[in-house]
Amino acid sequence: MTSDRATDTLMIRTALPAEAEAIADLHFRARSTYYPDGLPPSDFDWRAAWLGSIERPDAHVLCAVEDGRIVAVASFRTPEGGPAETVKLFQFHVDPDRWRSGLGTALHTACVEQWRADARRTAVLDVHVDNARAQAFYVRQGWVADPADGDHHLGMRLALAGE
Repeated sequence: MTSDRATDTLMIRTALPAEAEAIADLHFRARSTYYPDGLPPSDFDWRAAWLGSIERPDAHVLCAVEDGRIVAVASFRTPEGGPAETVKLFQFHVDPDRWRSGLGTALHTACVEQWRADARRTAVLDVHVDNARAQAFYVRQGWVADPADGDHHLGMRLALAGE
């Protein structure tokens, strides 16, 4: 597990079950920015999904907390049927009001530290094809594109071993 990291007022730590609602709200705000017409209609319960990720024994959810408020979140685990040395970044969101503040880079660094501590060799993710901002962020962090997963997502990969 990643230990708490505090810089000024920023702390990156494991999310708590009681924070699922705040994380779901942040997720909604962030995702709303890269869908051209807003989020697709859905009755999906994101609060329950985040709570499930937080409580799932094989998953990890890190959150960046600034002045007592969750401002960024990342969720990751071994992909279904994937090798144990691979980790999949399922969700990575920064509060849109805090973009370009360094929060995403700090949270990404904490994720990479955790992955290496867990002896992961490769990280993978899928990013929405319309989310150019996220794709550029991941490229700056060293991710490279994988062959396309489909019409709506781009697969990306990050080598963790030997660095």
